[in-house]
Amino acid sequence: MKFGVPLGLLHPAAWKDVAVAADELGFESVWLPEHLVFAADLSLAVYPGTSDPGIKPQTPLFDAPAYLCWLAAFTTRVRLGTAVQLLALRHPFVSARAFATLDVVSSGRAVCGVGAGWYRGEWEAAGVPFATRGARLDEAIEVVRRLWSEPLVAHTGRFYAFPEVAFEPKPVQRRLPVLAGGESAAALRRAATLCDGWISMPHTLESIKPRLAALARLRDGVPVTAHAYELASPGEVAGWAALGVERLIVRPWRRGRDAVAGLAAFAAEYGLTSSA
Repeated sequence: MKFGVPLGLLHPAAWKDVAVAADELGFESVWLPEHLVFAADLSLAVYPGTSDPGIKPQTPLFDAPAYLCWLAAFTTRVRLGTAVQLLALRHPFVSARAFATLDVVSSGRAVCGVGAGWYRGEWEAAGVPFATRGARLDEAIEVVRRLWSEPLVAHTGRFYAFPEVAFEPKPVQRRLPVLAGGESAAALRRAATLCDGWISMPHTLESIKPRLAALARLRDGVPVTAHAYELASPGEVAGWAALGVERLIVRPWRRGRDAVAGLAAFAAEYGLTSSA
C-alpha cells in the first residue's frame, strides 16, 4: 500500500516541514487542494449535502502546482499531487504548462488530480459557466494529454480551439498520471474512461464500497486513491487493498503542531521505509 499526506489540512506554514518529513519517512506522496478565488458572497458557497458555506473568503489560496514546485526543491522521492486541481478554470495551455513544469523540476514526480468543482461562485467570478464545468474538464483533459505527448497539436472542440502549436518541454514521465476526483456518476465515469485513476472523498472501509462497485461497473481495475484519514490499525490496510485501493491518504495527527511527530509514529507502526 502507498500512503499519502494531505497538506491542505494543515496551516501553510507547516507544509514544507511536513513534506520533508513525509519524504524522509517513506510516505509515497503529498497532496495539495486548490481553488482559484473565493467570492465574498457566500450564498453560492454551500457545500453539497450540507446547509453551511464550505469556504471562508479570507482563507489564503496558493497556486498548487507552483507551491509543489517549491516543495520539490526540498524533497527527493515523494510524489507531488493535487487533490484536486480545477483544471477547466484555466485554458489548457496554462494547466498543461503548470504540471509539465512541476514534473520537470521534480524529475518526474507530478500527479495531476483534477475535479469539476462544486463551488459555483468561483466559476461565476472567473466568467466560466458553472453548468458546463464537467464537459469543459473532459475536453481540457484531452487537450493537456495531447500537449504533453505530441510534437505538434491543433485542436477544435466545443470549448477550446487553437491552430497547430508546439509544446516543450514535455513532462519527464511518459504518461503524467491524471486522476479524477469527485463522487458523482460523472466523476466516476471520468475516472474510468479518461483518467488514470480515481481519488475519493474521505471514506471508511464500509462507506467507500458503493462507489467502488459503481466504478467497477464502468471499468474493472481502475486504480483508486482513497482519503482514509484515520486507520484503526495496520491490520486495516489489508481490507483496503482487498477492495482494490492502491493508495491511502492518511492524517495521523489531531493537531497541526503534532503532524511531523504523527507521521514518524505512523511510519514506524506501519513499516514505512525511511530514507535516512
